Amino acid sequence: MTTEILLAGFGGQGILFAGKQLAKTAMYNDKNVSWLPSYGPEMRGGSANCSVIISDNEIGSPIINRPDILIAFNLPSFDKFEPKIKEGGILIANSSLIATKSERDDIKAYYIPATQLASDNGLEGGANVIILGYLLKLTGIFDLDQFIDLMVAGIPATKAKLIENNKKAIMLGYNYEA
Repeated sequence: MTTEILLAGFGGQGILFAGKQLAKTAMYNDKNVSWLPSYGPEMRGGSANCSVIISDNEIGSPIINRPDILIAFNLPSFDKFEPKIKEGGILIANSSLIATKSERDDIKAYYIPATQLASDNGLEGGANVIILGYLLKLTGIFDLDQFIDLMVAGIPATKAKLIENNKKAIMLGYNYEA
């Protein structure tokens, strides 16, 4: 089985970090993985996206033209990539920044106010991890506890204060009810 995930938004929203967490967990579970970041020359605020392919088989190309799952963090990304989701695919949209709803009836669309949840819970910059928690709940792609353990293991000692915030963020997403 192969799952192609496209995460897209602005630079500074943690798109690449989120993609790395998915890729790392897939590798830990003996899957073949491709992680391909793409971002503009701006440090913050430019477009950023990350393609993650997780497969039981060898991956021939890291390019995703029609994702199984799109995680859209902002409206420009929603507008650009929502039409490209495979039939039967999944859209997860950060409804704090995307007021638009998908009009497609051939995909499953989910909306989570990730940026607002992060702000309301003192987790500025944590919308990406909140959305990862929501993705885990919706898809069951990885075991929640294993995912948290691997994410925490990747946080350097110099940023240990982020551990509890990331745990809180992932649980906010996992427990979110639309």
